[in-house]
Amino acid sequence: MSSHNMTWISYPSKNLAFISPEEIEAFIASQNIISRLMHCYIAFFVPTGLIAGICILIIFIKKYLQYKVIENLDLLLLHFTISNIIMIFLSFTVITRPDYLKATHLTCNILSFFFNFSYFSSRYVLILILLVLLLKRFPSRTALSKATQRPILCVGFVLTYAFCLSLTEAVLVGTDNYHLETDCQLDPLFAWPEYEITKFTFGFGIPSFLQILCFTVLFAKAAPAEAPALQQHIRTYPAVYTISITIFISHLFYNLMILFRTTFKLQKSIGTPKNELVMNIAEIVLFCESCASLLHALESLSGRVQICMECWC
Repeated sequence: MSSHNMTWISYPSKNLAFISPEEIEAFIASQNIISRLMHCYIAFFVPTGLIAGICILIIFIKKYLQYKVIENLDLLLLHFTISNIIMIFLSFTVITRPDYLKATHLTCNILSFFFNFSYFSSRYVLILILLVLLLKRFPSRTALSKATQRPILCVGFVLTYAFCLSLTEAVLVGTDNYHLETDCQLDPLFAWPEYEITKFTFGFGIPSFLQILCFTVLFAKAAPAEAPALQQHIRTYPAVYTISITIFISHLFYNLMILFRTTFKLQKSIGTPKNELVMNIAEIVLFCESCASLLHALESLSGRVQICMECWC
């Protein structure tokens, strides 16, 4: 249980007494980089992502009010949109960088819970979207195919699964010192090592395997004669496949940094200012991806964007 005692851990930037004179210049440079990245994210990515997300919501609301029905794929995309909008709002915690948000352990754990809930939800609903598109190209009468034709059931399953994973992560943050103030990240530094391992496994490892499996079947399996050509299928849903690739790359970077942070915990080391810089970059890249995904999702609805423009006018 010694690995669960996180009272010793802190950020390198909070331990200036242990930074050698040779590292001071590098430390100042890393602080400047983090600050500039944060300002770029808040100034450019956040407005773009939120506007794209709001437009998508308007499009779906107008469509539902007009037709009183919503398609299976649209409901999954709506779920994906809401999850990413929540992640963007939670990303406002980086406004204080290069410093960190001051909060109690309990408040930080609550923020982490909602962040993980949105994170897991968006990741697994994307897998469902890929599966629905795969079944459009390879029609099947299996139980899996019937399940995807009931999108409300699928969304309910994803929400329940994401809730259970987020609750597990909240427990792995630790149950001590809830009343004490700390430097808060959405993935708390003071979490037990099992927190990062669980997040890597269920937030990246398993969904990435399923994602690669979907792509493998799409490209390797021969489609029925009546199915459209592969290039035509991809051109019909380009945004989904673009989002899948960008999510894989950004989440790979982020989750590798999460694992590196775990190794430092197990070695009883706080790392270096450079390690802290890379972790902050990975976190901002993750939030940038949420904004970019909403923009790509809006592009997939390009035929309906006029509805949104009319609402603004």
